[in-house]
Amino acid sequence: MKTKVLLVFAATCLLFFSSSINAQKGIRIGYIDMDYILENVADYNEASSELETKVQKWKVEIEAELKDVEEMRKDLNNERVLLTKELIEEREEDIFFKEKEILEYQQKRFGPNGDLFLQKRRLVQPVQDQVFVAVQEIAKNKKYDFVFDKSSDMVMLYSADRFDISDQVLLRLNRASKRKQLNSKKEKKSLERNEERNAEQEKEVTDREKAVLQKQSEREQLLAQRKAERDSIRAAKRKEFEERRAILLEIQKKKKDSINALKNEKDNLNEDDAPNSNEGEDDNN
Repeated sequence: MKTKVLLVFAATCLLFFSSSINAQKGIRIGYIDMDYILENVADYNEASSELETKVQKWKVEIEAELKDVEEMRKDLNNERVLLTKELIEEREEDIFFKEKEILEYQQKRFGPNGDLFLQKRRLVQPVQDQVFVAVQEIAKNKKYDFVFDKSSDMVMLYSADRFDISDQVLLRLNRASKRKQLNSKKEKKSLERNEERNAEQEKEVTDREKAVLQKQSEREQLLAQRKAERDSIRAAKRKEFEERRAILLEIQKKKKDSINALKNEKDNLNEDDAPNSNEGEDDNN
């Protein structure tokens, strides 16, 4: 569980980091859906169908054995009053060993390392190897930096259809399968010519994608340049406004200080005149 969480966290960080620098460095990310590919590989589906037939047969066998155990237990309960203690214990022991045999058989067929798991792995492994080779070729030809498997434990929080290369992988797998089935030189040459045309078409698509990415990059650079110019103009206007504001505040402060100084001077003069008035009144008395 911890491993899955770490994988999800690492994938999320990688996708976030990649998307943040994608416009600057042109990083390309693609993905495949392994479940979708397997569903469309004829050889795998045929072998998978045969395996499913075996699985159903194993399940029928287990159900029959479980039914026999149930009958044994039912018979024992019906006959218990007629049996001695030793016979009851013997019949219970038979039931116990029968159930143990069934459990062992279930583990053999459906356990973590059972026949179903091993045969599924043998079915999937060749296709996975072919998919790996196909992904390597596509990633190299189309300049992909990362290719993920959508159906794996590494969860994809979002995936745009235009980055899905599953059909391209299937196309290459089908080509390889056709090569194995062809016998005559004429058929092989015809297939090679078709593959060359397909390769040319893929190259044309790749060139168009490059042109689109180039235009997108140029547009993003132009937008970034315009944004930088707007930000520079705004910063200059802001600086000019702050300077004017500071000057006005300084002028207001000087005016206020001047008014306060005059007021204080007037108050001081009034205080000096007050004793002189008192002295004149004393002389008259």
